Amino acid sequence: MIKNFIKIAWRNLLRHKSFSLINIAGLAIGMASAALILFWIQNEVSYDQFHANKSRLYLAYNRAVFDGKLWCWPTTPKVMAKTLKQEYPGVEDVARTTSANFLFTVGDKHLNVPGYFTDPGFLTMFSFPLLKGNSKTALNTISSIVITEQLSKKLFGNENAIGKTVRIDSVDNFTVTAVMKALPNNTRFNFEYLIPWSYLIKTEHEDEKNWGNNSVQTWVLTKPNVTETALNKQVLNITRSHSDQKDDDVFMHPASKWRLYSEFENGKVVGGRINTVKLFGVIAMFILLIACINFMNLSTARSERRAREVGIRKVVGAQKGSLIGQFLGESILLAFIAGIVALIIVQISISGFNQLTDKQLFIPFGNISFWLVFLMFVVLTGSIAGSYPAFYLSSFRPVSVLKGTFKAANALVTPRKLLVVIQFTFAIVLIICTIIVRNQMQYAQDRELGYKKDNLVYTMMMGSIEKNYKLIRSDLISSGAAMSVTKTSSPITQRWSDSWGYDWKGKDQSQKIDFIVYNTDGDFAKTIGLKIVAGRDIDVATYPTDSTAMVLNEAAAKVMGFKNPIGQIVKNGDNRNWHIIGVVKDFIIESPYEPVRPMLVQGPKSWFNVIHYKLNPANSTAENLKRAEGVFKKYNSEYPFEYHFADDEYARKFNDEKRTGTLATLFAGLTIFISCLGLFGLAAYMAQNRQKEISVRKVLGASVSSLTTLLSKDFLTLVIISFLIASPIAWYGMHVWLQNYTYRINIQVWVFIAAGLLTIIIALATVSFQSIKAALTNPIKSLRSE
Repeated sequence: MIKNFIKIAWRNLLRHKSFSLINIAGLAIGMASAALILFWIQNEVSYDQFHANKSRLYLAYNRAVFDGKLWCWPTTPKVMAKTLKQEYPGVEDVARTTSANFLFTVGDKHLNVPGYFTDPGFLTMFSFPLLKGNSKTALNTISSIVITEQLSKKLFGNENAIGKTVRIDSVDNFTVTAVMKALPNNTRFNFEYLIPWSYLIKTEHEDEKNWGNNSVQTWVLTKPNVTETALNKQVLNITRSHSDQKDDDVFMHPASKWRLYSEFENGKVVGGRINTVKLFGVIAMFILLIACINFMNLSTARSERRAREVGIRKVVGAQKGSLIGQFLGESILLAFIAGIVALIIVQISISGFNQLTDKQLFIPFGNISFWLVFLMFVVLTGSIAGSYPAFYLSSFRPVSVLKGTFKAANALVTPRKLLVVIQFTFAIVLIICTIIVRNQMQYAQDRELGYKKDNLVYTMMMGSIEKNYKLIRSDLISSGAAMSVTKTSSPITQRWSDSWGYDWKGKDQSQKIDFIVYNTDGDFAKTIGLKIVAGRDIDVATYPTDSTAMVLNEAAAKVMGFKNPIGQIVKNGDNRNWHIIGVVKDFIIESPYEPVRPMLVQGPKSWFNVIHYKLNPANSTAENLKRAEGVFKKYNSEYPFEYHFADDEYARKFNDEKRTGTLATLFAGLTIFISCLGLFGLAAYMAQNRQKEISVRKVLGASVSSLTTLLSKDFLTLVIISFLIASPIAWYGMHVWLQNYTYRINIQVWVFIAAGLLTIIIALATVSFQSIKAALTNPIKSLRSE
């Protein structure tokens, strides 16, 4: 029986090649699109879920009220880790991490690569497998270093790196004690080496008992059977009980939520990347559903041609169940063929998809589980696609069919019309949402920055740069490479420091205000291109007292309540007095979608990490960089010359939105394509069924345009109905999404009009092709058999 079903199914596919091809193409594209999205989703939900201790791993968070809002942040004091391990019985181990960036020297090789300072427990808490070395002892000594296999190959080629010596910043030698397997692409961690925390203590000589300096990430491994609720009750008051910080709470964020649930509002998790994952999960489901709808529509449209077959089978004793099995078998066979084609499409396109999503996805052909899931996916798709046609075709009454009185349904509302409306409703929703996402992104990109990012370059201060800063600054300007130079605490596009430990005359002591803290040695406004709205810029050369000068942005002046800030004194936690000399116009340093936060720009009695320099517009960029490289090589010869353009770094702030927008555009286009593919098949079949009617009308004088309109209007009516349903759905969805942004667009009517017209034009072009073809056919050919 099964062999007979397969044989009949195969003959039907071959007998109706064009419709089989449309069905296979639609299903294959739908399945390939859904598969790519599912691979992406699987990668997202698997982030850091490969650790053996994942159910017991937590990241410590702080929580406190600032500006009347409850804020959460994932950095903690350095002393917290030791306190947790020594005083809290539910904690098995802890590890701190903070970024490290050193120049590695091995022979004549010099590499500047990112890494972490961390505690010895890091390697046993997390499941990053070692190719060589012992995870329990690899970081026990101050001169130990663990490197990844990529860094090992860069430094030592194919030699065994264990026991080899690496020189860091031409200062200290480290011995390689372990080589770690390459980090998977589904982890939040990003490093090429690990250095013991004891080395950080030695080099920075920092007080590790300061509970007010939240500068590191603290990872916690609990003992078995310790619940998240119990742990949070224990650690809630750890900061309060060990310091004078009386309004800071601590809580633990579990590993299962690090990637997907990282956004907090009023102290509670409100989502994060999980929203994007859910969105694309819905898109994958609907794309596959639309492909299945195509199959349903084309199969039921051909019902009249298969009605006689069903009637004869029922007369000779076929039961409804066996007929349903036959038709489902046909759809599953077709889905299997489409699945193979879909795998080919995915394999061809996955490299481009990886570039688009910044992933390293692949098809695990050697994994048995993958093939089992693939077969389930094919069977499920085939069953969904064939379910309605199977029940519809098997329900025909043999008496009506064999008498010739059977007619396909042509009611005002039919399942086929309903399915077409569902298809185009989803396609139009996607188009509208894509346009609004792109408009929101463009709105933020066009926002006034408050500084001039063109020709603005920065270089990290490493090696001898700080020692030779004055000479470097002088040579950059005298060589004509730069117009002005300033050193700062962080790049202009990033916030590296903030503090609430400031006091000033008239401050409301009950209010806790968090300021972004930025340090400079002078010429800050000149180099960055800021607009000074009151007072002046910091200039130590002209005003020696500017070593303790401070410049506010407008947001800071507002929250401090100064009518005239110039000359006011601001004190920080170490009782240093800063005198305000100027106010600059607000400029964006963090998210372009959010309001500018209060900022304090402090004078040279501070710490510095970065040199900013404004390139000379009189020269080409290449010439300026060549001259700048010569200057840095002269005074910092062991380090490679590395630079970053401020405009490129600012553009990276839009990467996530760009990826989301591009993916939405891609899948919206595929949705429209699949829908129109089905529409094309339906139009072809309807034109074929009405060919004699068209011929009679043409003989009676009907024009090509009137015939085209006759055949197209029903489909266009369905598209218009889809637009009317899709518009409010899209508006509501985008209205909710835009609430996530303080700086956002208003949804405009033209977006809906444009989406509607675009869809109607595409649908009209699809249907009209078949309509015009049918209208131009010679009527004699159709009427000759009458």
